[in-house]
Amino acid sequence: MTRQILALCTGIIILATAAGCGYNKLQGLDEEVKSAWAEVLNQYQRRFDLIPNLVETVKGYAAHERGTLDAVVKARQQAVSFTGSVEERAKVENMLTQSLRSLFAVAEAYPDLKANQSFLQLQEEVAGTENKIGFARQYYNDATMRYKNRIEMFPSNVIAGMFNFQPEP
Repeated sequence: MTRQILALCTGIIILATAAGCGYNKLQGLDEEVKSAWAEVLNQYQRRFDLIPNLVETVKGYAAHERGTLDAVVKARQQAVSFTGSVEERAKVENMLTQSLRSLFAVAEAYPDLKANQSFLQLQEEVAGTENKIGFARQYYNDATMRYKNRIEMFPSNVIAGMFNFQPEP
């Protein structure tokens, strides 16, 4: 009888430990996803901060390209004030990326602008920021995939269900 109780207690302790480890792993992955998304938002903010200086620099050389400049300003404002889902944010940020590409394409027609040191520096900073955004997005996608896989795979899917862990977009 004592042996059975000891075996039962040992089994319960092993299960509780395994469940705790599974919960901790899921919690850690959830935090990694949140941290990765925060880095994506941080890089978006860096780009937002560069745009007004870029627009002002271009404005001095290409004042009659008002439509392109207005599109960049509008896309930036939409992105800055956006509060929706991850999927919807991606669409808004892609619109901003496209408007910046249009702005740089317009700049190609202005040799004085292309030679301006301020413009060249801003263009380089924006390009570097776009690369950082790409890396941050990739890290977010990887973290999200690891988290989702953990939620869906046995035995951690049992723990995920018990504690209502949900996949991130």
